[in-house]
Amino acid sequence: MRSSSNSRAEDRNKPVSSSPPPATDSRFNQTLRNVQGLLKGRSFPGKILITRRSDPLDPSTLHSPNIDRRSPESDRDQSEQQDRSTEKDELQNRSSTNASSSVNNTKPSSTSSQSTSKEISKSNVGARATDSARLMKFTKELSGSSVILEKLRELSWSGVPPYLRPTVWRLLLGYAPSNSDRREGVLRRKRMEYLDHVAQYYDIPDTLRTDEEIGMLRQIAVDCPRTVPDLSFFQQAEVQKSLERILYTWAIRHPASGYVQGINDLATPFLVVFLSEYLEGTIDTWSMADLSREKILNVEADSYWCLSKLLDGMQDHYTFAQPGIQRLVFKLKELVRRIDEPVLKHIEDQGLEFLQFAFRWFNCLLIREIPFGLVSRLWDTYLAEGDALPDFLVYISASFLLTWSEKIRKLDFQEMVMFLQHLPTHNWTDVELEMVLSQAYMWHTMFNNAPSHLAG
Repeated sequence: MRSSSNSRAEDRNKPVSSSPPPATDSRFNQTLRNVQGLLKGRSFPGKILITRRSDPLDPSTLHSPNIDRRSPESDRDQSEQQDRSTEKDELQNRSSTNASSSVNNTKPSSTSSQSTSKEISKSNVGARATDSARLMKFTKELSGSSVILEKLRELSWSGVPPYLRPTVWRLLLGYAPSNSDRREGVLRRKRMEYLDHVAQYYDIPDTLRTDEEIGMLRQIAVDCPRTVPDLSFFQQAEVQKSLERILYTWAIRHPASGYVQGINDLATPFLVVFLSEYLEGTIDTWSMADLSREKILNVEADSYWCLSKLLDGMQDHYTFAQPGIQRLVFKLKELVRRIDEPVLKHIEDQGLEFLQFAFRWFNCLLIREIPFGLVSRLWDTYLAEGDALPDFLVYISASFLLTWSEKIRKLDFQEMVMFLQHLPTHNWTDVELEMVLSQAYMWHTMFNNAPSHLAG
C-alpha cells in the first residue's frame, strides 16, 4: 500500500508542460499564486492580496489561442442544426438587437440588457421548464428503450424539470447508459465500485498514507465546512463527511491534479440534485439523518462519478499551474475587447488583471457568484453543452461581467476589486440568469464561426 501511495504522490508532482507566455511568466505566476490563495475562503482582503498592475504589458508578447469549440452538434447536418429548440430561438430573438448594438458600437451593454430583461416576464421564464409541452417532450425522450442524447441536450439547455434532473444529469454526463435495459445494472455496479474505492483509499489509517495524502485530506477537511457557508444544510456533519469522502477519493484517483481548492464547490450541485430523489421539501428543511446509510452512499457514489465525468472534460483546469483556466481567462479578456472595448480599456487603465477576478469564476464555474438556488438551473445548460462547455464558459462569463458594464466604468481600482468579488446577485432570480445565458448564446452564435476574433 505504501508503494502505491508513493507512486501516486510522484505522479502528482510531475510538471505540466503548459505555461503562460514567457515574457509575463514571473508576474503571471505570482498573480496566479495570489488568486489561488483566495480560494481558501469565499471572500478576500483585497488591499492585501490584490495589487494594481504597475508594469504595462508588452502587446507583442501576447497572443490568444483560437477557440476550437467541440460542439456535440458538430457532426449533424445543416437542417438538424437549424432545428434548434423553441426556447433557444426565443432567447436569440430577445437578445439579437442588444448583442448587435453592443458589438457594432462597442458601447456598454448593461442598459440594453436591462431593457431586454424587462421584456421577459417571470411567468414565462419560470414556466419554461415546467409547462406541459416541455414535460411531454422530456417524458417522450426518457421513456424510450434508448435515449437520443442530442435531443435530450437540446431540451435540457433551457432548463430541466427539477424532479427529472437526477435522471437527466446522469444521462447527459454519460454516467448512466442511454439504453434503459442496462441502466439499473450499470448504476448498481458503479455504486459498488465507489464503495470499493472508499474502502481502499479513505477508510484506512494515516499510517498507510503518504505525507502528501495526509496533508491533502486535512486540507479537504478544512475546506468542507467552508463550502456554501450561507446554507445551514452544508453545515451538517454528515453532509461534510460525505463531501470529504467524495473529494478525497476523487483526488487519490486523479493524481495528475490531486485536490485543488474550488473542486469542493463543484461537488455540491451533484450532491443536492441526487439527494432530491430521497428528501422532500426545500434544502432548508433537509436532514441527512432522515436517510439510511445505503441511500447516503448511493448519493455519494452518483455525485462522485458525475463529478469525475465533468472534470474529465477539463482536466487541465486543475493540473499544475491550471493552464486550462489561464487560457479561458485570456479568451475572456479578448472577447470583452471585441464586445465592449470601453469597459476593457477602463479595467486596463486601472491596472486590474482579469485573472484577479475571473480565475475564481472559471475555477468554481460561477457557483460562488450567484445564489445557490440558481446553480442547478445554470448547470442544466452546462451539462447540455457537453464537451463544448469550457469554451462556452467564456461567453457566459463575458455576459455575466458586462451585466455591470456601466457600473464598472465608474469605479477605480480598489472599488472594482471589491465590487467584482462581491457582486450584487443575492436577489437574482431565473429572470437575471436567463438573460445572462441568452446573451451568451447570442454572442456565441455571432462569433463562434469567426474564431479569429480572439486572435489578439
